Amino acid sequence: MARRVGICAVAQTRYKRDYWEERFQGMGLVVLESLLAQTGLDFSEKGGIDMTISVSNDIFDARTISDNGMTDVLGGHFRCEEKVDQDGAQAVYYGLAAIQSGHCDVVYILGHCKESQAQSRNRVTHLAFDPFYTRPVGLDYCCAAGLQARAYVDRAGISEQQLAEVVVRARKNAGNNPCTREIEAVTVEEVMGSPMLADPIRSLHAYPVSDGAVGMILAAEERALEITDKPVWITGAGNCMDSFFLGDRDLASNFALKTAAARAYKRAGISDPKTAFDVVELSDQYAYQLPMWAEGVGLCAEQAGGGWIDDGGPDRANVNLSGGVLAGNPIILGGLVRTAEVALQLRDEAEGHQVDGVKTGLAHGVTGPAGQFHSVITLERGGCR
Repeated sequence: MARRVGICAVAQTRYKRDYWEERFQGMGLVVLESLLAQTGLDFSEKGGIDMTISVSNDIFDARTISDNGMTDVLGGHFRCEEKVDQDGAQAVYYGLAAIQSGHCDVVYILGHCKESQAQSRNRVTHLAFDPFYTRPVGLDYCCAAGLQARAYVDRAGISEQQLAEVVVRARKNAGNNPCTREIEAVTVEEVMGSPMLADPIRSLHAYPVSDGAVGMILAAEERALEITDKPVWITGAGNCMDSFFLGDRDLASNFALKTAAARAYKRAGISDPKTAFDVVELSDQYAYQLPMWAEGVGLCAEQAGGGWIDDGGPDRANVNLSGGVLAGNPIILGGLVRTAEVALQLRDEAEGHQVDGVKTGLAHGVTGPAGQFHSVITLERGGCR
Protein backbone atom coordinates (compact mmCIF):
# COMPACT_ATOMS: atom_id res chain seq x y z
CA MET A 1 0.00 0.00 0.00
CA ALA A 2 1.33 3.46 -0.91
CA ARG A 3 2.25 5.91 1.86
CA ARG A 4 2.58 3.78 4.97
CA VAL A 5 0.32 4.62 7.87
CA GLY A 6 1.23 3.79 11.43
CA ILE A 7 -0.61 3.52 14.73
CA CYS A 8 1.44 5.72 17.05
CA ALA A 9 -0.40 5.40 20.37
CA VAL A 10 -3.32 3.50 21.91
CA ALA A 11 -5.42 4.23 25.02
CA GLN A 12 -8.45 2.56 26.64
CA THR A 13 -10.59 2.85 29.72
CA ARG A 14 -11.55 -0.21 31.68
CA TYR A 15 -14.64 -1.93 30.27
CA LYS A 16 -17.32 -2.14 32.93
CA ARG A 17 -20.83 -3.54 33.12
CA ASP A 18 -22.04 -0.11 34.30
CA TYR A 19 -19.77 2.94 34.13
CA TRP A 20 -22.29 4.86 36.27
CA GLU A 21 -19.68 7.16 37.84
CA GLU A 22 -18.49 8.70 34.56
CA ARG A 23 -20.20 10.54 31.70
CA PHE A 24 -19.32 9.91 28.06
CA GLN A 25 -17.09 12.98 28.05
CA GLY A 26 -15.21 11.80 31.13
CA MET A 27 -14.48 8.41 29.58
CA GLY A 28 -13.29 10.13 26.41
CA LEU A 29 -11.12 12.57 28.34
CA VAL A 30 -9.21 9.69 29.95
CA VAL A 31 -8.39 8.38 26.47
CA LEU A 32 -7.55 11.79 24.98
CA GLU A 33 -5.21 12.81 27.81
CA SER A 34 -3.34 9.52 27.56
CA LEU A 35 -2.91 9.83 23.79
CA LEU A 36 -1.66 13.42 24.01
CA ALA A 37 0.75 12.48 26.79
CA GLN A 38 2.10 9.53 24.80
CA THR A 39 2.64 11.50 21.59
CA GLY A 40 3.19 15.13 22.61
CA LEU A 41 0.56 16.14 20.06
CA ASP A 42 -2.05 18.88 20.35
CA PHE A 43 -4.63 20.48 18.06
CA SER A 44 -2.40 23.28 16.77
CA GLU A 45 -2.68 24.15 13.09
CA LYS A 46 0.93 23.27 12.32
CA GLY A 47 2.20 19.85 13.31
CA GLY A 48 -0.85 18.92 15.35
CA ILE A 49 -3.81 16.59 14.88
CA ASP A 50 -5.37 17.21 11.46
CA MET A 51 -8.58 15.21 11.72
CA THR A 52 -10.72 13.41 14.29
CA ILE A 53 -12.91 10.35 13.68
CA SER A 54 -15.42 9.38 16.35
CA VAL A 55 -17.27 6.11 16.89
CA SER A 56 -20.65 6.31 18.62
CA ASN A 57 -24.33 5.54 18.23
CA ASP A 58 -27.31 7.85 18.70
CA ILE A 59 -29.59 5.21 20.18
CA PHE A 60 -27.09 3.82 22.68
CA ASP A 61 -26.28 7.43 23.66
CA ALA A 62 -30.00 8.30 23.83
CA ARG A 63 -29.44 11.51 21.88
CA THR A 64 -29.50 12.70 18.29
CA ILE A 65 -26.03 13.34 16.83
CA SER A 66 -24.17 11.36 19.48
CA ASP A 67 -20.80 12.90 18.63
CA ASN A 68 -22.08 16.45 19.26
CA GLY A 69 -21.84 16.14 23.04
CA MET A 70 -18.26 14.93 22.70
CA THR A 71 -16.99 18.00 20.80
CA ASP A 72 -14.44 19.07 23.41
CA VAL A 73 -12.73 15.69 23.81
CA LEU A 74 -12.90 15.07 20.07
CA GLY A 75 -11.26 18.37 19.25
CA GLY A 76 -14.17 19.01 16.91
CA HIS A 77 -14.07 22.75 17.70
CA PHE A 78 -10.52 22.87 16.33
CA ARG A 79 -10.53 20.50 13.38
CA CYS A 80 -12.55 18.40 10.98
CA GLU A 81 -14.47 15.69 12.85
CA GLU A 82 -16.18 12.74 11.16
CA LYS A 83 -18.38 10.09 12.75
CA VAL A 84 -18.56 6.33 12.24
CA ASP A 85 -21.77 4.70 13.46
CA GLN A 86 -20.75 1.15 12.55
CA ASP A 87 -18.19 -1.26 13.91
CA GLY A 88 -15.17 0.69 15.16
CA ALA A 89 -12.76 -0.98 12.72
CA GLN A 90 -14.31 1.25 10.07
CA ALA A 91 -12.86 4.29 11.83
CA VAL A 92 -9.39 2.80 11.35
CA TYR A 93 -10.16 2.18 7.68
CA TYR A 94 -11.48 5.75 7.35
CA GLY A 95 -8.36 7.19 8.96
CA LEU A 96 -6.14 5.06 6.73
CA ALA A 97 -7.96 6.35 3.63
CA ALA A 98 -7.80 9.96 4.80
CA ILE A 99 -4.01 9.77 5.25
CA GLN A 100 -3.24 7.73 2.15
CA SER A 101 -5.32 10.10 0.02
CA GLY A 102 -3.11 12.99 1.16
CA HIS A 103 -6.05 14.69 2.87
CA CYS A 104 -4.23 14.77 6.22
CA ASP A 105 -1.18 13.45 8.06
CA VAL A 106 -2.35 12.79 11.63
CA VAL A 107 -5.72 11.31 12.65
CA TYR A 108 -7.14 10.94 16.14
CA ILE A 109 -9.77 8.20 16.63
CA LEU A 110 -12.04 8.05 19.69
CA GLY A 111 -14.85 5.58 20.28
CA HIS A 112 -17.25 5.49 23.22
CA CYS A 113 -20.39 3.63 24.23
CA LYS A 114 -22.51 3.01 27.33
CA GLU A 115 -24.64 -0.03 26.60
CA SER A 116 -25.76 -0.08 30.24
CA GLN A 117 -28.00 2.94 29.89
CA ALA A 118 -30.16 1.33 27.20
CA GLN A 119 -33.26 -0.31 28.64
CA SER A 120 -32.52 -3.29 26.43
CA ARG A 121 -29.60 -3.87 24.06
CA ASN A 122 -31.90 -6.03 21.96
CA ARG A 123 -34.32 -3.12 21.53
CA VAL A 124 -31.47 -1.04 20.15
CA THR A 125 -30.40 -3.66 17.59
CA HIS A 126 -34.06 -4.36 16.74
CA LEU A 127 -34.07 -0.94 15.04
CA ALA A 128 -31.44 -2.12 12.54
CA PHE A 129 -34.15 -4.15 10.79
CA ASP A 130 -36.61 -2.82 8.24
CA PRO A 131 -39.95 -1.65 9.67
CA PHE A 132 -42.22 -3.58 7.30
CA TYR A 133 -41.06 -7.19 7.16
CA THR A 134 -38.52 -8.01 9.88
CA ARG A 135 -39.21 -5.69 12.83
CA PRO A 136 -42.81 -6.92 13.16
CA VAL A 137 -41.57 -10.47 13.81
CA GLY A 138 -39.25 -9.24 16.57
CA LEU A 139 -35.83 -9.74 15.01
CA ASP A 140 -32.78 -8.26 16.71
CA TYR A 141 -29.06 -9.07 16.59
CA CYS A 142 -29.42 -11.82 19.19
CA CYS A 143 -32.26 -13.56 17.32
CA ALA A 144 -30.38 -13.24 14.03
CA ALA A 145 -27.25 -14.67 15.66
CA GLY A 146 -29.35 -17.59 16.91
CA LEU A 147 -30.42 -18.37 13.35
CA GLN A 148 -26.82 -18.17 12.16
CA ALA A 149 -25.50 -20.19 15.09
CA ARG A 150 -27.94 -23.02 14.41
CA ALA A 151 -27.04 -23.06 10.71
CA TYR A 152 -23.31 -23.01 11.45
CA VAL A 153 -23.09 -25.51 14.31
CA ASP A 154 -25.24 -28.00 12.39
CA ARG A 155 -23.10 -27.68 9.25
CA ALA A 156 -19.73 -27.71 11.07
CA GLY A 157 -20.68 -30.17 13.79
CA ILE A 158 -19.88 -27.81 16.68
CA SER A 159 -20.89 -29.24 20.08
CA GLU A 160 -22.25 -27.61 23.24
CA GLN A 161 -19.03 -28.62 24.99
CA GLN A 162 -16.90 -26.82 22.42
CA LEU A 163 -18.97 -23.63 22.68
CA ALA A 164 -18.66 -23.74 26.45
CA GLU A 165 -14.90 -24.13 26.19
CA VAL A 166 -14.75 -21.00 24.03
CA VAL A 167 -16.48 -19.01 26.78
CA VAL A 168 -14.32 -20.45 29.58
CA ARG A 169 -11.13 -19.59 27.65
CA ALA A 170 -12.35 -16.06 26.82
CA ARG A 171 -13.10 -15.28 30.45
CA LYS A 172 -9.83 -16.77 31.64
CA ASN A 173 -7.93 -14.56 29.19
CA ALA A 174 -9.99 -11.56 30.24
CA GLY A 175 -8.63 -12.01 33.75
CA ASN A 176 -5.13 -11.30 32.41
CA ASN A 177 -6.23 -8.05 30.74
CA PRO A 178 -6.33 -5.01 33.06
CA CYS A 179 -9.15 -3.51 30.98
CA THR A 180 -11.54 -6.47 31.43
CA ARG A 181 -10.87 -7.91 34.87
CA GLU A 182 -14.41 -7.20 36.02
CA ILE A 183 -15.77 -10.23 34.16
CA GLU A 184 -16.09 -13.42 36.21
CA ALA A 185 -14.47 -16.76 35.39
CA VAL A 186 -16.92 -19.61 34.67
CA THR A 187 -16.79 -23.38 34.28
CA VAL A 188 -17.90 -25.49 31.34
CA GLU A 189 -20.77 -26.80 33.46
CA GLU A 190 -21.95 -23.28 34.30
CA VAL A 191 -21.91 -22.28 30.65
CA MET A 192 -23.81 -25.38 29.52
CA GLY A 193 -26.36 -24.87 32.29
CA SER A 194 -27.02 -21.18 31.61
CA PRO A 195 -30.44 -20.13 30.26
CA MET A 196 -31.15 -20.27 26.54
CA LEU A 197 -31.33 -16.92 24.73
CA ALA A 198 -31.84 -17.90 21.10
CA ASP A 199 -31.22 -21.60 20.48
CA PRO A 200 -28.39 -22.66 20.45
CA ILE A 201 -27.07 -19.45 22.06
CA ARG A 202 -27.11 -19.53 25.87
CA SER A 203 -26.83 -16.48 28.11
CA LEU A 204 -23.15 -17.12 28.86
CA HIS A 205 -22.44 -17.52 25.13
CA ALA A 206 -23.24 -13.82 24.61
CA TYR A 207 -20.93 -10.90 25.31
CA PRO A 208 -21.96 -8.97 28.44
CA VAL A 209 -23.43 -5.47 28.45
CA SER A 210 -20.40 -3.17 28.53
CA ASP A 211 -19.37 0.49 28.82
CA GLY A 212 -16.05 2.05 27.87
CA ALA A 213 -13.94 4.14 25.52
CA VAL A 214 -10.92 3.50 23.29
CA GLY A 215 -8.79 5.62 21.01
CA MET A 216 -5.61 5.77 18.93
CA ILE A 217 -3.44 8.07 16.86
CA LEU A 218 -2.72 7.27 13.19
CA ALA A 219 -0.06 9.09 11.20
CA ALA A 220 1.62 9.06 7.82
CA GLU A 221 5.04 7.38 7.87
CA GLU A 222 7.15 10.52 8.08
CA ARG A 223 5.05 11.90 10.95
CA ALA A 224 4.74 8.52 12.67
CA LEU A 225 8.52 8.22 12.88
CA GLU A 226 8.66 11.66 14.49
CA ILE A 227 5.92 10.87 17.00
CA THR A 228 7.01 7.42 18.21
CA ASP A 229 9.84 4.93 17.99
CA LYS A 230 7.31 2.07 18.05
CA PRO A 231 4.92 2.61 15.11
CA VAL A 232 2.61 -0.23 14.12
CA TRP A 233 2.14 -0.22 10.36
CA ILE A 234 -1.24 -0.94 8.78
CA THR A 235 -0.33 -3.27 5.92
CA GLY A 236 -3.76 -4.24 4.64
CA ALA A 237 -7.44 -3.47 5.06
CA GLY A 238 -10.60 -4.89 3.54
CA ASN A 239 -14.32 -4.96 4.18
CA CYS A 240 -17.45 -6.46 2.69
CA MET A 241 -21.17 -6.26 3.35
CA ASP A 242 -23.53 -9.18 2.74
CA SER A 243 -27.21 -8.91 1.80
CA PHE A 244 -29.51 -7.12 4.24
CA PHE A 245 -32.33 -9.70 4.38
CA LEU A 246 -31.30 -12.87 6.19
CA GLY A 247 -33.27 -15.00 3.73
CA ASP A 248 -31.08 -13.78 0.89
CA ARG A 249 -27.94 -15.18 2.56
CA ASP A 250 -26.37 -18.50 3.35
CA LEU A 251 -25.90 -17.73 7.03
CA ALA A 252 -23.18 -20.33 7.53
CA SER A 253 -21.16 -19.33 4.45
CA ASN A 254 -18.79 -16.61 5.79
CA PHE A 255 -19.12 -14.91 2.40
CA ALA A 256 -18.57 -11.33 3.59
CA LEU A 257 -15.72 -12.20 5.95
CA LYS A 258 -13.87 -14.27 3.35
CA THR A 259 -14.18 -11.41 0.87
CA ALA A 260 -13.01 -8.78 3.38
CA ALA A 261 -10.06 -10.95 4.39
CA ALA A 262 -9.07 -11.63 0.78
CA ARG A 263 -9.03 -7.89 0.07
CA ALA A 264 -6.86 -7.17 3.11
CA TYR A 265 -4.49 -10.05 2.32
CA LYS A 266 -4.07 -8.92 -1.27
CA ARG A 267 -3.05 -5.43 -0.16
CA ALA A 268 -0.67 -6.87 2.47
CA GLY A 269 0.83 -9.50 0.15
CA ILE A 270 -0.31 -12.38 2.39
CA SER A 271 -0.73 -15.79 0.74
CA ASP A 272 -1.12 -18.10 3.76
CA PRO A 273 -3.07 -16.63 6.71
CA LYS A 274 -2.45 -19.76 8.78
CA THR A 275 1.20 -18.77 9.19
CA ALA A 276 1.09 -15.01 8.55
CA PHE A 277 0.11 -13.73 12.00
CA ASP A 278 1.68 -13.91 15.45
CA VAL A 279 -1.47 -12.60 17.17
CA VAL A 280 -5.11 -12.46 16.05
CA GLU A 281 -8.07 -10.59 17.52
CA LEU A 282 -11.53 -11.68 16.30
CA SER A 283 -14.78 -9.93 17.22
CA ASP A 284 -16.65 -12.81 18.86
CA GLN A 285 -19.93 -11.36 20.12
CA TYR A 286 -21.21 -14.91 20.63
CA ALA A 287 -19.31 -18.12 21.35
CA TYR A 288 -20.08 -19.80 18.00
CA GLN A 289 -18.44 -16.87 16.19
CA LEU A 290 -14.89 -17.64 17.34
CA PRO A 291 -14.60 -20.85 15.28
CA MET A 292 -16.80 -19.49 12.50
CA TRP A 293 -14.77 -16.30 12.06
CA ALA A 294 -11.54 -18.32 12.37
CA GLU A 295 -12.69 -20.29 9.31
CA GLY A 296 -13.60 -17.04 7.55
CA VAL A 297 -10.17 -15.44 7.95
CA GLY A 298 -8.44 -18.69 6.99
CA LEU A 299 -6.96 -19.79 10.32
CA CYS A 300 -8.51 -23.20 9.73
CA ALA A 301 -10.35 -24.97 6.94
CA GLU A 302 -14.08 -24.49 6.31
CA GLN A 303 -16.24 -26.54 8.69
CA ALA A 304 -13.13 -27.40 10.70
CA GLY A 305 -13.77 -24.95 13.54
CA GLY A 306 -14.71 -27.62 16.05
CA GLY A 307 -11.53 -29.59 15.47
CA TRP A 308 -9.55 -26.34 15.62
CA ILE A 309 -10.93 -25.75 19.13
CA ASP A 310 -10.22 -29.33 20.25
CA ASP A 311 -6.66 -29.20 18.89
CA GLY A 312 -5.83 -26.00 20.78
CA GLY A 313 -5.92 -23.85 17.66
CA PRO A 314 -6.91 -20.62 19.48
CA ASP A 315 -3.92 -20.87 21.82
CA ARG A 316 -1.46 -21.90 19.10
CA ALA A 317 -2.48 -18.96 16.94
CA ASN A 318 -2.66 -16.53 19.91
CA VAL A 319 -6.28 -15.70 19.16
CA ASN A 320 -8.07 -13.26 21.48
CA LEU A 321 -5.52 -13.23 24.27
CA SER A 322 -7.29 -10.05 25.40
CA GLY A 323 -10.47 -12.04 26.02
CA GLY A 324 -12.13 -10.79 22.84
CA VAL A 325 -15.56 -9.18 22.70
CA LEU A 326 -16.78 -12.04 24.90
CA ALA A 327 -14.69 -10.43 27.68
CA GLY A 328 -16.97 -7.40 27.50
CA ASN A 329 -16.51 -4.64 24.93
CA PRO A 330 -19.39 -2.50 23.61
CA ILE A 331 -20.61 -3.95 20.33
CA ILE A 332 -19.88 -0.86 18.22
CA LEU A 333 -16.32 -0.65 19.56
CA GLY A 334 -15.48 -4.32 18.94
CA GLY A 335 -13.26 -3.91 15.88
CA LEU A 336 -11.58 -0.77 17.22
CA VAL A 337 -10.69 -2.56 20.46
CA ARG A 338 -9.41 -5.55 18.48
CA THR A 339 -7.15 -3.22 16.47
CA ALA A 340 -6.00 -1.52 19.65
CA GLU A 341 -5.20 -4.88 21.27
CA VAL A 342 -3.12 -6.05 18.29
CA ALA A 343 -1.30 -2.72 18.23
CA LEU A 344 -0.52 -3.05 21.94
CA GLN A 345 0.91 -6.53 21.34
CA LEU A 346 3.09 -5.24 18.50
CA ARG A 347 4.30 -2.37 20.71
CA ASP A 348 5.06 -4.76 23.62
CA GLU A 349 2.49 -2.94 25.73
CA ALA A 350 -0.18 -5.63 26.23
CA GLU A 351 0.04 -5.66 30.02
CA GLY A 352 -0.69 -9.06 31.54
CA HIS A 353 -1.13 -10.89 28.23
CA GLN A 354 1.90 -9.88 26.14
CA VAL A 355 3.35 -12.42 23.69
CA ASP A 356 7.12 -12.29 23.23
CA GLY A 357 8.56 -11.50 19.83
CA VAL A 358 5.34 -10.74 17.94
CA LYS A 359 5.82 -9.02 14.60
CA THR A 360 2.49 -9.36 12.76
CA GLY A 361 -1.18 -9.36 13.66
CA LEU A 362 -4.75 -9.42 12.38
CA ALA A 363 -7.69 -7.43 13.75
CA HIS A 364 -11.30 -8.12 12.82
CA GLY A 365 -14.53 -6.20 13.28
CA VAL A 366 -18.14 -7.07 12.54
CA THR A 367 -21.52 -5.38 12.70
CA GLY A 368 -25.04 -5.95 11.46
CA PRO A 369 -27.30 -8.95 11.97
CA ALA A 370 -25.64 -12.37 11.71
CA GLY A 371 -22.27 -10.99 10.68
CA GLN A 372 -23.55 -8.88 7.80
CA PHE A 373 -20.61 -6.46 7.55
CA HIS A 374 -17.01 -7.53 8.22
CA SER A 375 -13.73 -5.61 8.32
CA VAL A 376 -10.20 -7.07 8.42
CA ILE A 377 -7.03 -5.11 9.19
CA THR A 378 -3.49 -6.53 9.03
CA LEU A 379 -0.67 -4.94 11.00
CA GLU A 380 3.06 -5.35 11.56
CA ARG A 381 5.61 -4.11 14.06
CA GLY A 382 7.56 -0.98 13.18
CA GLY A 383 10.81 -1.71 11.39
CA CYS A 384 9.34 -4.56 9.30
CA ARG A 385 8.92 -4.06 5.59
